[in-house]
Amino acid sequence: MTSRDQQRAQVLTRLLVGDIRVPEAAALLGLSERQVFRLRRGFERDGPGGLVHGNRGRPSSRRLDQGTAARILALARTRYDGANDCHLAELLAEHEGIEIGRSSLRRLLRAAGISSPRRRRAPRHRSRRDRMPQEGMLLQVDGSRHDWLEGRGPRLTLVGAIDDATGRLTGATFRAQEDVAGYLAVLRDTVRRYGVPLAWYRDRHTLFETPKGALMTLEEQLADTRAPTQLGRALAELGIASIAARSPQAKGRIERAWGTCQDRLVTELRLAGADELESANRVLARFLPRFNRRFAVPAADPTPAWRPLPAGLRIERVCCLKYRRIVANDHTVRAGATILQLPPGPGRRGYAGKRVELHLRLDGRLVVWDGDRELLVTAAPSDPAQLRALHAARVEVGAVPPSAARDEAPATEHPWRRVPVNSKLYQRRLTESRSR
Repeated sequence: MTSRDQQRAQVLTRLLVGDIRVPEAAALLGLSERQVFRLRRGFERDGPGGLVHGNRGRPSSRRLDQGTAARILALARTRYDGANDCHLAELLAEHEGIEIGRSSLRRLLRAAGISSPRRRRAPRHRSRRDRMPQEGMLLQVDGSRHDWLEGRGPRLTLVGAIDDATGRLTGATFRAQEDVAGYLAVLRDTVRRYGVPLAWYRDRHTLFETPKGALMTLEEQLADTRAPTQLGRALAELGIASIAARSPQAKGRIERAWGTCQDRLVTELRLAGADELESANRVLARFLPRFNRRFAVPAADPTPAWRPLPAGLRIERVCCLKYRRIVANDHTVRAGATILQLPPGPGRRGYAGKRVELHLRLDGRLVVWDGDRELLVTAAPSDPAQLRALHAARVEVGAVPPSAARDEAPATEHPWRRVPVNSKLYQRRLTESRSR
């Protein structure tokens, strides 16, 4: 009997001998009078044993059978190795049809010696910053360099944005490295799905801002201002405030999201067999809605702060790489090693010497704009330098002359063996032949 059962036995004994009444016994035991009558009947019938619950010492009828427990432990050590307790319970319910609570699963795993893959640090005292009241007021953006494919493929960088008010990932993509195209793709997807946010909270990467100590170009010196980066220009065109964080802890919401993704998304990528960039992005597209359903919270103010895209502005013209070019006399524009031929304007008007804007879109297309008019461009014929480079590349790859591929020496009458008549070598050979 427990100490509570012993206390009940003493009070009920005094009740039976008449020392106290039922209301007093109920007050001493902290029970209702109805429960006191029930306990007294059991005490009179079975003695102190009547106070003990009938299921005490018996195994639970809802306990996990040994076969299912062994199967869970085998899956935790093999297929779902590395998944945390909560994620493992969700995977078992989704893929294996095994319904088990997180607490029960945790007790089963610890009893079998399977520890949690995540190491818990000692908590530190920090003041909590309130979330933004409305969705779309602030986006935290960052990139996470990690071995997402666990050695099956190259190391990738996950670039994404999370809403500060709700904790919803508004966009994310895998890239070979943290680059401008990745952030522009996240911005494009966010604007298409939700709208234009008010502010963009980022780190002090040179993708967002030019270092203060960098030398200014001649155009910047003449304008007495620094030209924005490609990302800074895109944010300015959309009217998004760019706020620089002073520490990684300031972007704690997206940093914690990366920790969750490094725990859950890695397992999802392994289960899907992803081993390169394209397949990883396909798994990511399926993972984002599930992540948002699981971890997003409602905003304090249900009215969202997303803004619509300004009228007449196309997101493809914003989320791209823009360069200013001067049209050559042959009406061509150069983009690195690529030369684009411009068509004649209205009335066969030319563009030679005119400044145009060259756009490199995220899908790889090159587009030339003359103000608000898109110019249809075609690939221009290769110039002599490109032809020479192409010919050299072909020779280097496999166009080896047949004579150079042979190992035998040239014949005696070969032109390579001819010696000028006035040379000393010719005179020596002639003297030797006559002496023979």
